[in-house]
Amino acid sequence: MNILENIKNYIQSIQKRDPAASSILIVLLTYPCVKSIFFHIIAHKIWNMNLHIIARMISQLSRFLTGIEIHPAAIIGKNLFIDHGMGVVIGQTAEIGNDVTLYHGVTLGGISPAVKSKEQIGVKRHPTIGDYVIIGSGAQVLGPIKVGVCARIGSNAVVTKDVLKGAIMVGVPAKNIAKKKITNKVFAPYGVTNEK
Repeated sequence: MNILENIKNYIQSIQKRDPAASSILIVLLTYPCVKSIFFHIIAHKIWNMNLHIIARMISQLSRFLTGIEIHPAAIIGKNLFIDHGMGVVIGQTAEIGNDVTLYHGVTLGGISPAVKSKEQIGVKRHPTIGDYVIIGSGAQVLGPIKVGVCARIGSNAVVTKDVLKGAIMVGVPAKNIAKKKITNKVFAPYGVTNEK
């Protein structure tokens, strides 16, 4: 698949999840997530060439322009949609699957203490997010945990333990309130789902 086809598929994935994305041009020119992903692709390639300072400078430029901070070492799958975006932080060892949706203010962060930071270099400190996950605004997903496929994390939830596939996590600390595991990969924002 060529670059133009990938871009077209990415924009269409955003349009499926956001009714405000009324045209390709609006998404390309006005959506901060598109710009941040573009910068991340470049920064990630440069990071993998061991040009870490340049990669970090690109990620900081992206942060300045978009309000979205993605560490250049983070691994991001296809079609990540960051709705609104302001205040999103994605840490160095975070891994994000395909067709994931994050709302503003989400942190995929670490819980490692600042002491003995040299011992933490190269250690997995941030979450791994499965495919089709939706994370609500202000949610904090912290530590080297795994969030299963199709899981939903409610706004302002604080998640510090592994999340099962299809779970619905809410609260501080977050608890699974799903009566039935979500298996439907159709986008269902704000916990809205036809499955009971």
